Amino acid sequence: MIDEAAWVHLVTRLVEIVGTAIIVVGSFGALASFLVRLVRRTASRDLLVSRFRSSLGQSILLGLEFLVAADIINTVAVEPTIRSLVVLAGIVLIRTFLSFSLEVEIEGRWPWQKRRNAQPGRSAGKEP
Repeated sequence: MIDEAAWVHLVTRLVEIVGTAIIVVGSFGALASFLVRLVRRTASRDLLVSRFRSSLGQSILLGLEFLVAADIINTVAVEPTIRSLVVLAGIVLIRTFLSFSLEVEIEGRWPWQKRRNAQPGRSAGKEP
């Protein structure tokens, strides 16, 4: 019989695997899409590179969210010590900075800046 801590470790590991898979699959998917569009010349190279970077960044952001969730589950549910909470705070701080940086890169603006030329139902700079 598996005890509660082992179940939490198992769930944490599964969430980490999902986060990693999102990053890997999303990265290769973005690359494949970029290469297909590049060969077919469906748009300008600059636009294709911009779309690729945006897709890649979105994959990384989503994967990071899962990895942060796994860290939180593991720290709070299994090892709630001061040291583990400090380590968690550092991990969350670093990953939050990475997420923030990627979002600025994807959107091309600071989060507190208003979107320029945005139409209802569309994000600025995004194609339908």
